[in-house]
Amino acid sequence: MPCPPPSDELVFFVNGRKVIERNVDPEGTLLTFLRKNLRLTGTKYACGGGGCGACTVMVSKNDPVSKKIRQRHFSVTACLVPICSLYGTAVTTVEGIGSIKTRIHPVQERIAKCHGTQCGFCTPGMVMSMYTLLRNHPQPSEEQLMEALGGNLCRCSGYRPILESGRTFCMDSDGCQQKRTGQCCLDQEESASSTPGRRNEISTKLFSKEEFQPLDPTQELIFPPELLRMTENPEKRTLSFYGERVTWISPGTLKDLLQLKVKHPEAPLILGNTSLGPTVKSQGQFHPILLSPARIPELSVVTKTSEGLTIGAGCSLAQMKDILAERISELPEEKTQTYQALLKQLQSLAGQQIRNMASLGGHIVSRHCYSDLNPVLAVGNAALNLVSAEGTRQIPLNEHFLAGLESTDLKPEEILESVYIPHSRKGEFVSAFRQAQCQQNALPHVNASMRVLFKEGTDSVEDLSIAYGGVGTTTVCAQKSCQQLLGRRWNELMLDEACRLLLDEVSLPGSALGGRVEFKRTLVVSFLFKFYLEVLQELKKLAKLLSVPVSALDSRRYPDISDRFLSAIKDFSVTTPRGVQTYQSVDSCQPLRDPVGHPIMHLSGLKHATGEAMFCDDIPVVDRELFMVLVTSSRAHAKIISIELSEALELPGVVDVITAEDIPGTNGAEDDRFLAVDEVLCVGQIICAVVAETDIQAKRATEKVKITYEDLEPVIFTIQDAIKHNSFLCPEKKLEKGNVEEAFEKVDQTVEGEVHVGGQEHFYMETQRVLVIPKTEDKELDIFVSTQDPTHVQKTVSATLNIPINRITCHVKRVGGGFGGKVGRPAALGAIAAVGAVKTGHPIRLVLDREDDMLITGGRHPLFGKYKVGFMNNGRIKALDVECYINGGCTLDDSEMVTEFLILKLENAYKIRNLRFRGRACRTNLPSNTAFRGFGFPQGTLVTESCITAVAARCGLLPEKIREKNMYKTVDKTIYKQAFSPEPLIRCWNECLDKSSFHSRRTQVDEFNKKNYWKKKGIAVVPMKFSVGFAATSYHQAAALVHIYTDGSVLVTHGGNELGQGIHTKMLQVASRELKIPMSYMHICETSTAAVPNTIATAASIGADVNGRAVQNACQILLKRLEPIIKKNPEGTWEDWIEAAFEQRISLSATGYFRGYKAFMDWDKGEGDPFPYYVYGAACSEVEIDCLTGAHKKIRTDIVMDACCSLNPAIDIGQIEGSFIQGMGLYTTEELKYSPEGILYSRSPNEYKIPTITDVPEEFNVSLLPSSQTPLTIYSSKGLGESGMFLGSSVFFAIADAVASVRRERDIAEDFTVQSPATPEWVRMACADQFTEMIPRDDPKTFKPWSIPIA
Repeated sequence: MPCPPPSDELVFFVNGRKVIERNVDPEGTLLTFLRKNLRLTGTKYACGGGGCGACTVMVSKNDPVSKKIRQRHFSVTACLVPICSLYGTAVTTVEGIGSIKTRIHPVQERIAKCHGTQCGFCTPGMVMSMYTLLRNHPQPSEEQLMEALGGNLCRCSGYRPILESGRTFCMDSDGCQQKRTGQCCLDQEESASSTPGRRNEISTKLFSKEEFQPLDPTQELIFPPELLRMTENPEKRTLSFYGERVTWISPGTLKDLLQLKVKHPEAPLILGNTSLGPTVKSQGQFHPILLSPARIPELSVVTKTSEGLTIGAGCSLAQMKDILAERISELPEEKTQTYQALLKQLQSLAGQQIRNMASLGGHIVSRHCYSDLNPVLAVGNAALNLVSAEGTRQIPLNEHFLAGLESTDLKPEEILESVYIPHSRKGEFVSAFRQAQCQQNALPHVNASMRVLFKEGTDSVEDLSIAYGGVGTTTVCAQKSCQQLLGRRWNELMLDEACRLLLDEVSLPGSALGGRVEFKRTLVVSFLFKFYLEVLQELKKLAKLLSVPVSALDSRRYPDISDRFLSAIKDFSVTTPRGVQTYQSVDSCQPLRDPVGHPIMHLSGLKHATGEAMFCDDIPVVDRELFMVLVTSSRAHAKIISIELSEALELPGVVDVITAEDIPGTNGAEDDRFLAVDEVLCVGQIICAVVAETDIQAKRATEKVKITYEDLEPVIFTIQDAIKHNSFLCPEKKLEKGNVEEAFEKVDQTVEGEVHVGGQEHFYMETQRVLVIPKTEDKELDIFVSTQDPTHVQKTVSATLNIPINRITCHVKRVGGGFGGKVGRPAALGAIAAVGAVKTGHPIRLVLDREDDMLITGGRHPLFGKYKVGFMNNGRIKALDVECYINGGCTLDDSEMVTEFLILKLENAYKIRNLRFRGRACRTNLPSNTAFRGFGFPQGTLVTESCITAVAARCGLLPEKIREKNMYKTVDKTIYKQAFSPEPLIRCWNECLDKSSFHSRRTQVDEFNKKNYWKKKGIAVVPMKFSVGFAATSYHQAAALVHIYTDGSVLVTHGGNELGQGIHTKMLQVASRELKIPMSYMHICETSTAAVPNTIATAASIGADVNGRAVQNACQILLKRLEPIIKKNPEGTWEDWIEAAFEQRISLSATGYFRGYKAFMDWDKGEGDPFPYYVYGAACSEVEIDCLTGAHKKIRTDIVMDACCSLNPAIDIGQIEGSFIQGMGLYTTEELKYSPEGILYSRSPNEYKIPTITDVPEEFNVSLLPSSQTPLTIYSSKGLGESGMFLGSSVFFAIADAVASVRRERDIAEDFTVQSPATPEWVRMACADQFTEMIPRDDPKTFKPWSIPIA
């Protein structure tokens, strides 16, 4: 292979320090360079596609035209930034703005002290998005704050505290009117009772603003003077950077670029890399030469004329947004119709980081079918200014260009220099529409732009243009339909005809890519109707100028455009969430030094915010380390005929390929192999693993592993298919009470229904990762792993390698989110990596890409439930029969336990005398589903609550009345005969109704719905009885080890793992109380199987409970030993006592132990005490839906939770909020899509939408129930990690309430088939109207669908 010529020097700055790279690889990204070359690991790798914001950094450039810093500074996702694109720029990472070793930045301080960090993996990205905002706007508006954080995902916190920290920098907008007096209502503590003394003060204060250091913009890093000089005297020569496979060429002049384009006509131009980068990563696209026009000023020129606006193709979408906003403010409204439509689309297009990176030219030329701008530019008669070595020319951005017709496209040697967008004219109206899975940072299902020009003084159409995205392989222009509508008057007849023509011209086959075909067809005409109303409303405003009176909507099909219909025109706005968090203050008699009950900041909060918190993959490269990448099955059920490795092994850097034959011990279970043997059971099953010197070499080698398959039958994906084939993983689980059949005969009415609940991806921000380091003697291994159960990893590796457990030490410093997904899965991955480490003798690092993680690891079990409920006319339920099936995937995993918990928890808060619950786990050819926060409760209880709403509908009563009537009221026994008192449940319910002003708001919702036809509101309140813990005593044991050193410092180790839930913080609060010394004396290093053996998984909401008891026990043992010394010298200091104890040979180390809560379940008898205690709660949510698009807005949520005596209110409220938002995602936006071949489509944040910051309810209030006690737990606290998940269903039932209002108004028959999640597609199609009726529908037998439902 010929040696490439020497590269030019790549010069840029990182955190104020100059970087000169002489051998840079053009295929490398900024993220890789920061983490591997500079060891700046604060910038996290989470998705690799720019969709999550975890790798956000700030880039500063100097504008070569204006000589000012371009946009001054902008946030970017480092995973997409090509390293070669950084020439002449300054990069600032989270480490560059502050450190706990020197000085932390106010942004870092406030996000930590406002409790905006939980697992902390997303925190550096959040910090850098806010920091960049403050560099540009030291006193931003709340709107700017929301925009800045729109591209950052968080799976833990629920976003509210992150926003709270950002809001402390904002200009006072519409905040509390008393603030100027210094008496903000949110800062005041109120008394819950007039009785003085014990725990009766209610507080709303989780942090103290007075502690915050002020923001001083003068203290920030300056833009490097050397870069200023480089901009003043720009390098005109062409820079070239040669890699092993790719050459990056960056010309300094337009002339050089055009000559290069002649020489390399196939070479793509690369600016933001937001289009090319993801396709190179996911589709393996390869370009040997990349041309970068970043240094060419002509491509960023903006020209304003009296006719229109010309924007350089090199301008970023963020720049374009600012340019348009400025032009709109300068021109009369009639001239800015197209600009306003573009601006509207830009506000929801991707996140801030992507808008900062993506160029206008790249967006246009990519011609993605989902482009939000191309439809607007097409209808707005935009033109493309092209340039080549031969000269310039202009082509229209029309349907021919968008279709890629050769005669109207760029020639290979041409580039797009700029885009001309003409002003709109008098009598011309332009609008844009889009509907996506969620409001912000989501690719649209369908978008559209429409333009109409009327003959002067009339409502007669002179010109019409309509374009759609998302309904074809590129933007589709409905030219024929528009042509036929010319000359028509703007009235209902025209609308009818237009709908018919459009559905005929914009046709989607039933098998169309992306699916959702009927929904998309409906949006085609729904958007037209919105445009029709918008224009009609504008025409009415101009009615006095028209010579012909405007025809009103006067037919029976389209009523008059009265106030009832005007709501169709308005889009949902993005507003900054607000709320109040209330909790009970500590007892006034509690010593000041005692931290229990106080909102203490997360122990690692500041380290999260500075990027100094070390996660598994942040551990520096170990000597001789190798990288492992997994090879997975591409077939759902097949026999493995052969595995050909020779081609992969010949590649440079490849050391070995690990197969099942290399495992010296046990290869998993008989039906659940770690590495496949002879047969594969699902797409994504691990077959072998490539070990190479670098991750890139290993990934390339996986593509060269050739596997030959022979397909096997049957192939089962859906629950219905599993039932048909009698394909189950375990025996049926059943609970019964009373006589169901007899009760059904005596009731007034019965209802039967079905509930389908989709699965859910854990989407922990830190993907699965493990580092295995073999030691030089005795077959010892150190394993650093991101897991909730290090002992399970230890045991599994021991069995796989056939060595004793005592040779293996698992270390867990912290985990970047788990949610159940890191209980079982890390063990298999750790075992495979350990086999590689033992075979090669090298340390092995295994880090899953987001796509592989989502493909391999499974998630929440999809559920199909059937119910029959019998009830009296007054709403009293007398009998309930529920049958649930869950999709377990191809192996057992936790499916039997999930089925058991599902059945045990199905009754929720309701006392029903005659019950029968049955559950089965289905075996299918999908990746095995596993533990997930709530463990069956969120799916199963949706079935129960759906029964309640069905009964309410049949009785003509409100659902809340049915809930109240059937709720447990007095001390009672559950279906499995466990006694409990529902008193806290009733209190939570009543307080939730009261705090949310539910009854008055129910009336307001009804009034709103009477006045609005196309928008509807819904409100719902749900109760919750959530059982905590495992159904086995042995799983509740815990141990701790506490050392006191001679300087008085204390080291605490326990068996729990820090997942973001603040367990280490709570453990030090416990130790501080017990030892009666400040938390500052104490430290927790890590969770290690060498320090505390035989630990139980940190799961089931009991981590703090049981480990807290163990820590308490250890501290009490130590304090008992110190008692004689303290009595002898009561005035002494802690240090004096410890020194004396050492001198007297008193052991200063103690093991604490908690034997566990008693828990058991006898399934043969159907009775037991499986759970230590219950957490009670209630949530009320109000939403508004758009009946024409299916979009919804969350107006308000109120949660009341029985936390008893919270160990740490800030952490507990954070857990409630985070789990609620995660549950809300399960029930509204998180949708897994599988192909008919069993391939998971939704494998990145682009396709799988977890809630974003704009999905948080506008008002979000959380209250911890005051004056509640439980004698069982540590200091009468409760575990709150999972319970909030189900409360997210209050949003689902509020949406269902709004949809039910629509269907009642339109006299549509009741449908007792419930579908979750309540996506825009489901909402829109449930709101049946003339548009859903007019679309063509395909016979399912005539086409192969793009995706299949698995529940």
